[in-house]
Amino acid sequence: MAARRGAHFAETMTGRLRLDTAGGGSRPVTLDLRVDAPGPVRLHGATTAVVSGRVRIGGWADDLHASGSMLLAPLSRGRIDYRVRFTALDGREYVLEGHKSPTWRSPLRSMTVLPVRLRPAGGTAGREGSGSLCSGGEGRLRFRLRTLPSFAASWRFPAAAHFAESLAAARPDRLNVWYSTFTDPTTGTGFWLHHELVRPVNGTPYTHGWAAVYRPDTPPVLDRFGPHVLPEGPASSAEDGAPPETPGFHSPSAVATAHELRGRTEQLAWDLRVAADSAPLRTFPRLAWKRRVLPAVHVVPQAQARYRGSVCLDGQTLLVADALGASARIAGRGNAHRWAWLHADLDEDTVLEVVSAVSGLPLLRHLPPLVFLRLRRAGRDWPRGDWRSSLGVMGIGRLRGTPRLPAWTVRGRAGGRRIEVRVHLPEENRTAVGYRDPDGSRATCHNSERADVRVCLEQWRDGGWRPEQVWDVRGTAHAEVGLR
Repeated sequence: MAARRGAHFAETMTGRLRLDTAGGGSRPVTLDLRVDAPGPVRLHGATTAVVSGRVRIGGWADDLHASGSMLLAPLSRGRIDYRVRFTALDGREYVLEGHKSPTWRSPLRSMTVLPVRLRPAGGTAGREGSGSLCSGGEGRLRFRLRTLPSFAASWRFPAAAHFAESLAAARPDRLNVWYSTFTDPTTGTGFWLHHELVRPVNGTPYTHGWAAVYRPDTPPVLDRFGPHVLPEGPASSAEDGAPPETPGFHSPSAVATAHELRGRTEQLAWDLRVAADSAPLRTFPRLAWKRRVLPAVHVVPQAQARYRGSVCLDGQTLLVADALGASARIAGRGNAHRWAWLHADLDEDTVLEVVSAVSGLPLLRHLPPLVFLRLRRAGRDWPRGDWRSSLGVMGIGRLRGTPRLPAWTVRGRAGGRRIEVRVHLPEENRTAVGYRDPDGSRATCHNSERADVRVCLEQWRDGGWRPEQVWDVRGTAHAEVGLR
């Protein structure tokens, strides 16, 4: 069955909001939203889309990572509903709700004017003794017709975002992985949440995983959950009662979807929300996950994601606020024979993803590692060609790197640029985790969410290689090396 094509678009609305505060008064409001619909947007149907973007309320709020939902049912229910959650400058969370009722009697006004209501998130702020500075507000926003051309141009109809789901077939010898890695900017603590659906060659399918916390000046803590036997049924990790419209990992101990991460082990418990407004980062070529030309695929549906919530470690609550990282997928026959991996947010606009791997298949095991590298700067990915980093042009310029501990390096060039990536995994900041493939073979992964990376990017000009930019990231890169 073909995957349904969703849609996404950008929308900007402006207006004024009257806050119920001690000083009162009306303040200017601007919403810059990206709307992502998982399936087709039909006028006669109802679609619930995910909303992310920026909320600005003059002198009171400016949240770059607001998130929420939108109900699109203009004809079937006669309504378009907005619900956006954001954090104000006072540190409290609020919800902005709006409702349109399109009508043929006044099509222009009903589609361009949005009455909104502000309320505290959870309904706790504003009560006596809560210390809240605002108990709510009301206002009206407008969609400006002069922005109509950019609004129309922003519509996109990409293929389904769950690229690796096609390899989750209900057959033996398959491994599916959902993982998230992120760093809290305040404390420098790194987090790793890893979830697996394993279909052994001989045995019953099961789900399991682990969570790890890497705090500065403290030994890392890693704890496992599962295994849980997978119920008989379709090829998914959904537990009984899990709604089909929330794809992802579902087990009795943990849940990992595009917008939620929660779970519990003996030592750890986590409850996090995820927001990402950047396009997926495809480390492996499109052909690899469309036609299965490689034993496994890797893709980052949520690059430059933001994480909010809490992680409890031995009864101590670690608050996570605006942590930067990524959530990714792996699907295939099992883990590589040897591999190295890196995710590094080099600055606010630059992210680097690297996978260097030797296939576990006997005929490919003795070949040099294939290197897949994607550097995203200001929304543009380099190298541009799908296979450029791993194969080069006629074998020339291919990126090279060998998985090693405690440090490994990737070098190569493409499209008039040359790059060198040096990764170091300090022994005191890494953990060793045992992996098991569907065929029963074992590997050991050495992971650090507090790794160091130095990236040197050069450009060919004036007859030689000239430095273009250098990044030196200490203690916030996410890296691992897998060995057998």
